[in-house]
Amino acid sequence: MTIMDTDKQLEICPLQTTAEAEACAQMMAGSEPWLTLRRDYTVSLKILTDPTREVYVATLQGEIVGFILLNMRGAFVGYIQTLCVASQWRGQGIGSRLIAFAEQRIFTETPNVFICVSSFNPDARRLYERLGYELVGVLKDYLISGYDEILLRKTIAPVLEFKKPDQL
Repeated sequence: MTIMDTDKQLEICPLQTTAEAEACAQMMAGSEPWLTLRRDYTVSLKILTDPTREVYVATLQGEIVGFILLNMRGAFVGYIQTLCVASQWRGQGIGSRLIAFAEQRIFTETPNVFICVSSFNPDARRLYERLGYELVGVLKDYLISGYDEILLRKTIAPVLEFKKPDQL
């Protein structure tokens, strides 16, 4: 699945190479909120290369400008585990495009998209709420003492009423 934004020529494609994974790990490990969350390069690379996750990379004229990592297994199927946009590209709609891409992918299998945001990251929380995500709950001191993880959800139907597109 690939999306092309004709205004900015933004491409979103599955992560394919070790070099892409390394570039994404470097991007994540060198920026907030992952600095505060103590997610270094090694941990970031391990997460990005986990075969149970789906990773999609956003490129603009060949340059990696962001990525999104999805978990389509477990208790919260449709969980956006990580959204990262290179610091110099933030505020230009790339995060919104990555989330829209993830929602399109997730809503083919489940009616809910989940995402957590750290309490010290109010800009990200505003973005998610602007995109229609609503508060589910707060995980107090979940990753780091003194900071909470805020669980948000966007839904298109109750689970028991959801029909996959191929079932319509």
